[in-house]
Amino acid sequence: MKWTSTIATEASLAAAVGQAAEQVFRGLDHQEPDLLLAFVSEEHQGEFPALAGLLAREFESARVFGCSAGSVIGGGTEIEDRAALSLTAAVLPDVSIASTHLEADRVPPVFAERRFWEDALRVTAQDEPVFLLLADPFSFETDGFLKGLDRSFPGSAKIGGLASGGKHPGSTALYLNGAVHRSGMIALALTGNIELRTALAQGSRPIGDPLFVTSAHDNLVRELDGRIPRDVLGDAFERLSPADRQLFGESLFLGVAMTPEQSEYRPGDFLVRSVLGLDPQSGALWVGGRVPVNTVVQLHLRDALSASQDVDQILRAHRQALTGTPSGALLFSCLSRGAGFYGERDHDSNAFRRIVADVPLGGFFCNGEIGQIKGTTHLHGHTSVFGTLGPRTR
Repeated sequence: MKWTSTIATEASLAAAVGQAAEQVFRGLDHQEPDLLLAFVSEEHQGEFPALAGLLAREFESARVFGCSAGSVIGGGTEIEDRAALSLTAAVLPDVSIASTHLEADRVPPVFAERRFWEDALRVTAQDEPVFLLLADPFSFETDGFLKGLDRSFPGSAKIGGLASGGKHPGSTALYLNGAVHRSGMIALALTGNIELRTALAQGSRPIGDPLFVTSAHDNLVRELDGRIPRDVLGDAFERLSPADRQLFGESLFLGVAMTPEQSEYRPGDFLVRSVLGLDPQSGALWVGGRVPVNTVVQLHLRDALSASQDVDQILRAHRQALTGTPSGALLFSCLSRGAGFYGERDHDSNAFRRIVADVPLGGFFCNGEIGQIKGTTHLHGHTSVFGTLGPRTR
């Protein structure tokens, strides 16, 4: 197994494809790749439809999988402010690749029999696939799809993101082999001698104490420990430092514990969701996700320092869990991260190379990131999801 990743910043997409293709073949010792991941920045939007054909001219037999992007990651570099094309390619002996495109109305019901999901994804759970997933943010209900996918393929690692680089329906692009799709989702199921391990950095830190949700409906939290959320937030604000009080008004989140029965919680134990606001009449709290009654939650704040520390901690744990050096890596990061957030370029890419391994790394900045917490797959925001790939170690 061999991976390579590169980035090209030519103003012409045709020139960028030619330059990147040359670098890919050089990185693979002039072998034809089995898999080609392509991410193209929004500056090339007028040429989105042409990318599939341009890649087909350079790569005769590679499975192509990719999408449009607000910004791209390739060769371990994050290009956020100009035209760029990222190509990450792999030679995958003893690996089978099944690919599919699904529109929203072709997705099986969440609780459908497993065979319907296997037919849709063109792979069986017995094959122990790993999944790469890309979806259009305007036309596809990703949360429901992920629930059904987890139910039918509970032991499979899953990673991906929502296409970016467009601001209205039909303006993003999904690339699957020679086709360009403007809606739905695309999936790759990789089976055989391949292993995917994932790590999720949510970039926030808990404040205050864990709380029980004692009354809620869907994503409206009516009571926390029997109190109105407005009063709980007011008390929490009073105990903060001046710097954190400013963050409280700008970057407040709610962490939902994934295992409520724990007696002690750490940052990685929470699924972090955006706080949308307070209901002006009742003082209830609107949250960017469903919060069931009896869930344990904790308020979180997000800033560059917390996010940087979180990335380091998550990647150190990820490195310790690996049994060898991976062959390649993927990074799906939120559009809200990057240089504008950290104040420096290539922050998360550099952290990965420094802590985990200096291996080919590609990806893009997403409209939402697909990653797993404690074996359950979710659509996230404001996160970085890392995936390391290599031959099976078990």
